[in-house]
Amino acid sequence: MSRLFLFGVLLGISLFEPTPGLSNEIRVLRIEGVINPLSSRYLERETERAAGENAHAVVLELNTPGGLESSMRGMVQAMLGASIPVIVYVAPQGARAASAGMFLTIAGHVAAMAPGTNIGAAHPVGIGGAQEQKPDEVMKSKVVNDAAALARAIAKERGKNAIWAEEAVRKSVSITADEALAKQVIDIIAKDRNELLRKLHGRRVFLRSGEVVLNTAAARISEKPMQLPEKILHTITDPNIAYLLMSIGFIGIIAELYSPGLIFPGVIGVLSLLVGFTAIGSLPIGWAGLALLVLGILLLVFEAQAPGFGIFGIAGIVAFALGSLMLYTPVTTPSPALPQVKVSPWLIAAITAGFGAFVWVVFRAAVIPMRHPSPVGGAALIGSVGIALTELAPDGFVRIDSEEWSASLLPEGATDVIPAGAKVEVVAVDGVILKVRKAQKGS
Repeated sequence: MSRLFLFGVLLGISLFEPTPGLSNEIRVLRIEGVINPLSSRYLERETERAAGENAHAVVLELNTPGGLESSMRGMVQAMLGASIPVIVYVAPQGARAASAGMFLTIAGHVAAMAPGTNIGAAHPVGIGGAQEQKPDEVMKSKVVNDAAALARAIAKERGKNAIWAEEAVRKSVSITADEALAKQVIDIIAKDRNELLRKLHGRRVFLRSGEVVLNTAAARISEKPMQLPEKILHTITDPNIAYLLMSIGFIGIIAELYSPGLIFPGVIGVLSLLVGFTAIGSLPIGWAGLALLVLGILLLVFEAQAPGFGIFGIAGIVAFALGSLMLYTPVTTPSPALPQVKVSPWLIAAITAGFGAFVWVVFRAAVIPMRHPSPVGGAALIGSVGIALTELAPDGFVRIDSEEWSASLLPEGATDVIPAGAKVEVVAVDGVILKVRKAQKGS
């Protein structure tokens, strides 16, 4: 009897004994903002590295409005096939796991949320606001069915509520952390990382290689943030920043076209456009909106070459404003993984007004003088008063504004003589020879 009791005790201990062969290191990753190829590469790289370096588990702290479906699927595949546990923690308070974030959360071996967070809203939505075109119903149905099937498959794989996961796609439902726990969408609610680690300790998760018991009570935390280039590129994927960069790029190029040889505006413009286009590559771009932006810029440039500020200038400003509003409005049905993306109306108003003002200022400062050039060379000296350097009888040399010129008396005064040192007035120009006369008193 005592042997049976001892065997039962040892069996109970073994069930909660941490899995041997793994260190007590927990790698903490952090993803905020739109899910894009940088997010996918970051998660895949750090998860593989953690497994290769024998880390115990990976904790992904998540706060996202959604993102690109291709990036989301890559991250889901990385988590489903991970050789070490991946815990997804929606935090801090006030964070969300919307659209693509919902798929990522339920794909973790353990799903956790902080109080005051929410998850869901994965139905295809309008990307650009009121200007969105009505999507094709057949295509929309295909997109929704595909996303719903993926959500169901992930939820069943992780033992989560597959019915709710499908509703999050089909009905765009969103729930709080408490509701998610009650509906078995997540496993844990934790107010901070320390509480999360305490609640994870002793929990069993299932990997491809078998069962693992988490040992997080005395875990060594190792934070692995994005690399600096990834952080910068991830930051500029904000729709407002991407739009601002493209606008700066257009302004720089226009300035270079107006004043060739300045170099600096052109370089800044090209760099801003390249970075801006890189950023919008991670966002749901509307090509019609982008085309209107370019058209607006071309019309403004043409206006600067046409007299007055009229029809081309007004049409350019209107096209630019409409393009800005439609920039993130895809023609095709958006994926449920995508967030609701649009440019701030205040930023659009400011940039559009700035473009109009910039073109007008440049037009006044650079183009008008080109159409009505000021007199240059000798012609600009007519009416100027200078000093005779030599005797003018009738030819000689004079100094006008610190410059020496060949000079000759007017025909009607050709018989006169103007002595050196006397004041003379320029009355005409004949090639490079100034026609002068003796300056009137008081000049």
